[in-house]
Amino acid sequence: MGLSEAPGERDTQALLSRTQAMELRQRDYRVDRPLLNQEQLEELGSRSPAPVTLQWRTWFRCSRARAQALLLQYLPVLAWLPQYSVRDWLLGDLLSGLSVAIMQLPQGLAYALLAGLPPVYGLYSSFYPVFVYFLFGTSRHISVGTFAVMSVMVGSVMESLAPDDAFLLGLNSTVNVTARDDTRVQLASTLSVLVGLFQVGLGMVHFGFVVTYLSEPLVRAYTTAASVHVFISQLKYVFGLHLSSRSGPLSLIYTVLEVCWKLPQTVVGTVITAIVAGVVLVLVKLLNEKLRRHLPMPVPGELLTLIGATGISYGVGLQQAFGVDIVGKIPAGLVPPKAPHPQLFAKLLGNAFAIAVVGFAIAISLGKIFALRHGYRVYSNQELVALGLSNLLGGIFQCFPVSCSMSRSLVQESTGGNTQVAGAVSSFFILIIIIKLGELFQDLPKAVLAAVVIVNLKGMVMQFTDVFSLWKANRMDLLIWVVTFVATILLNLDLGLAVAVVFSLMLVVVRTQMPHYSVLGQMPDTDIYRDLAEYSGAREVPGVKVFRSSATVYFANAELYSDSLKQRCGVDVDYLLSQKKKLLRKQELKLKRLQKENKLPKQAAASKGTSISINVNTTVVDIESNNDVEGSKAKEASTGTELEETGAWAPEDAKASDMSSLKALGLPQPDFHTLILDLSSFSFVDTVCLKSLKNIFRDFREIEVEVYMAACHAPVIKQLEDGHFFDASVTKQHLFASVHDAVLFALQQRRSSPVNPVLVTKL
Repeated sequence: MGLSEAPGERDTQALLSRTQAMELRQRDYRVDRPLLNQEQLEELGSRSPAPVTLQWRTWFRCSRARAQALLLQYLPVLAWLPQYSVRDWLLGDLLSGLSVAIMQLPQGLAYALLAGLPPVYGLYSSFYPVFVYFLFGTSRHISVGTFAVMSVMVGSVMESLAPDDAFLLGLNSTVNVTARDDTRVQLASTLSVLVGLFQVGLGMVHFGFVVTYLSEPLVRAYTTAASVHVFISQLKYVFGLHLSSRSGPLSLIYTVLEVCWKLPQTVVGTVITAIVAGVVLVLVKLLNEKLRRHLPMPVPGELLTLIGATGISYGVGLQQAFGVDIVGKIPAGLVPPKAPHPQLFAKLLGNAFAIAVVGFAIAISLGKIFALRHGYRVYSNQELVALGLSNLLGGIFQCFPVSCSMSRSLVQESTGGNTQVAGAVSSFFILIIIIKLGELFQDLPKAVLAAVVIVNLKGMVMQFTDVFSLWKANRMDLLIWVVTFVATILLNLDLGLAVAVVFSLMLVVVRTQMPHYSVLGQMPDTDIYRDLAEYSGAREVPGVKVFRSSATVYFANAELYSDSLKQRCGVDVDYLLSQKKKLLRKQELKLKRLQKENKLPKQAAASKGTSISINVNTTVVDIESNNDVEGSKAKEASTGTELEETGAWAPEDAKASDMSSLKALGLPQPDFHTLILDLSSFSFVDTVCLKSLKNIFRDFREIEVEVYMAACHAPVIKQLEDGHFFDASVTKQHLFASVHDAVLFALQQRRSSPVNPVLVTKL
């Protein structure tokens, strides 16, 4: 029975859906309102200037409520910690903090090595900044600390300013490791302070929007290229090679060539150690992915690998027996704070700014992802301040610049982390390791740390698939991706970022210079206008051209806008104007010639009709009186001549407008009488745009086409007013509330004055 009823139910539902669709089609959308131009709209809506609020005035107001708001704004922990639910959140934060700390230990050691510093400084960078972010950060889930991209950028600076070649002992090419490490630690800590100053300063002036200039394709391509830098930098630890220090453009290419050249010098024990560690790490990660639903926390593969490798290295003696390079001495306890070296600021300025921007871009992008997923808000300016304070205070305690790690942040979220208490717990565990357990890892092979770094690059390496998705989705974004990747690979991380940002901004300018121009037609029986090239059902209103640009018009594309308008209208405006001027000039010369020819006979006739006789015996008085009489006669004659001339030329003056029309001049007339500019896409106008619009009005009126504007936004109208665009020739009555209003008005004007469409200009 059920089988027989199912088709009937489906048929009933299909019938109902068709009926509903027909009802929706039959519903009419009707609005009865008067036709409105801008002047009428302002009168109807009682338009007045919007009140100007000066934000800076509120900055100097002092009250208890404002002081409390500022304190909670810049110290968010005071807002959320009193509301912390111990019963609901503490267990998850403890478990999450322990999981993150287990990851922080091997990654801190490995990323310090990647930055060209002794491994213990990676532990310092996993403690101080994390605790500072716990106090000042607004994201609940990101894990602040060492990160591969930041470490490789720091390492690039170290290779540039403190290369191994600068610390050679005598002629035996032995590097003074102690002096080199001390110099690099000074550079890295000073760099961290400078990065923190940049970030805090930008955050205090609410400059968090600077990260908006780093688009997602740019950031993903940059981190992908950085992962290639990270991978190449770890090859010397994987193969046990001693490479030259290089920095600057093409340094990555030279490093790859040197690795290939020195492959015969590979230490076999080091390669085997790295391969075994890498295989173990990959297998544990695959196991964690398969058993993710059944495990309360991921299996700490990295920590287990480090403990196992350290035990094997210590028991077997990998360094003595097989020449495997190990971490070496790890001092126990914390180091005292040190002031930065201001004399190094000038050398580090450019790199510090690049690291500050990249670090913030990575942190805020991850923070917003987690905030959207869990329903809270991340404040970009406060994040900038929090990250800056983490780097600033961390630099004073001998840390290098940090950001947030993608892998650790995902672990912090997936293991039940609810707040930054998890970060505080992880920093506490790191503190215990620094004080008591760090020295136990002195025999850890560097090849194992290199394997940890390389395996953790999986997420960034997978971003290579962006090329295929962007090829289908957006070719311009793909171009940004490719240029960023290639520039970062070839020019190094600092110059590559600069080239990528400049290129992406230039691409935005180029895209606004080449918008889509379209002539619009009316959808049947509606007030909707769409592109005639895209909508076959749209119909062009007879005698009316509606033109629209997909982007605003400004100095960079104003000329292109005018040219495209003339081209799309199908009228060679410039040719008509030049021919009209030539013909009018010829008419003017012809009229002057005719006037001269008519004046000469009249002057001759006047001279014949007036004769003067002078007697020899007359006195001076007689001469004067005679002159008065004859002068009055001459005036009468000249007045008569002028009246004759005026009467003769009056009909020609009346026909002057008809004589100057395109039809009278024998020039082709446009097949439309009205041009409507749809300004709905305009977000701003500049002086060049205003002049361009004025020229459009002037040129098209010269060829007997009236011009109107429509659908202009209020800020743009204000800019038109400020730029004195509206005058006697172009008033607000030429600007309409919508394209349909302008079309209806144009058609009404055409019906009311079909003889001379040029008279429509005065409304």
